[in-house]
Amino acid sequence: MRVTVVGAGAIGGYLAVRLSRAGADVTCIARGPNLAAIQQKGMSLILEDGTVEAAPKIRGLQNMAEAGEQDVVLVTLKAHQVQDVAPQMRALYGPNTMVVTMQNGIPWWYFHKLGGDYDGRPVTSVDPQGIVAANLEVDRVIGAVVYPATELVEPGVVQLIEGNRFTLGELDGSRSERIEALSALMIAAGFKSPVARDIRAEMWVKLWGNLSFNPISALTHATLEDICRQPLTRELAATMMTEAQTIAEKLGIEFKISLDKRIAGAEAVGAHKTSMLQDVEGGRPLELEALVGSVRELGRITGTPTPAIDAVYALVSLLAQTLATQGGKLAVQSR
Repeated sequence: MRVTVVGAGAIGGYLAVRLSRAGADVTCIARGPNLAAIQQKGMSLILEDGTVEAAPKIRGLQNMAEAGEQDVVLVTLKAHQVQDVAPQMRALYGPNTMVVTMQNGIPWWYFHKLGGDYDGRPVTSVDPQGIVAANLEVDRVIGAVVYPATELVEPGVVQLIEGNRFTLGELDGSRSERIEALSALMIAAGFKSPVARDIRAEMWVKLWGNLSFNPISALTHATLEDICRQPLTRELAATMMTEAQTIAEKLGIEFKISLDKRIAGAEAVGAHKTSMLQDVEGGRPLELEALVGSVRELGRITGTPTPAIDAVYALVSLLAQTLATQGGKLAVQSR
């Protein structure tokens, strides 16, 4: 299969290396030093035990039009970055090209092929101008939930921290020939890639924690275990998660684990900085709309009050605005 990874960062690089080594014809869309490294030597993956897997055959490009038509396009950018490249992605499409969306949070396509009262409704917080929806035709889309933790430690080199699960799902819940083929490709590359009957329910379980722990960590500069062990922040996270669960259940989602178990799972990760805290420390734009703003929007759509989510959203919004206006970053320094 011909596979293009749009956004060859930590997760994209992990996928690219494993797929290339499994025999796929892999192209990575990248820029800057990362692109130069890929063009020179492909990409490498450092495993948990320190073993290095090299994939020198990966092709690096900046211009998507040079890649040609693809069988699979893996979109591994953060949600707020997708609209900037969505129009250029059309150059990658053939008649049967699959586009696999691998963003955290509520996706722009959430209500598409869902049926019911909200079928086809846009989620404007994550696609405010409709640019993504206009350029990623919904019939091409395969949903995905990304579980691994990885880090781009230097240009062209990804470190695997833990995990190899990428759950896949058709938006209408079907087990199509194309998603079976994609799952088989991912499994051949060493990933756990089950096909979910309800990809939205899978997304909510991950989002359940992300919508609370990420913004709380951005505000407090605390790790997951710190947030879960401090009674007041644990209570705040639980309140935000309860509000989100009410919204999800109104949309037909059934949670298969308890709220307490989900919090315990986050605590067990230990002294881990969330991605949003890492972005605050690095002076990068935050995934606020995908992780929190979208849940607020679904709350308005379903008539569900979200006072705790609203308050935390307001604070992180101002933090993001301040950092962007001043071109700064914020981190706690050791004495």
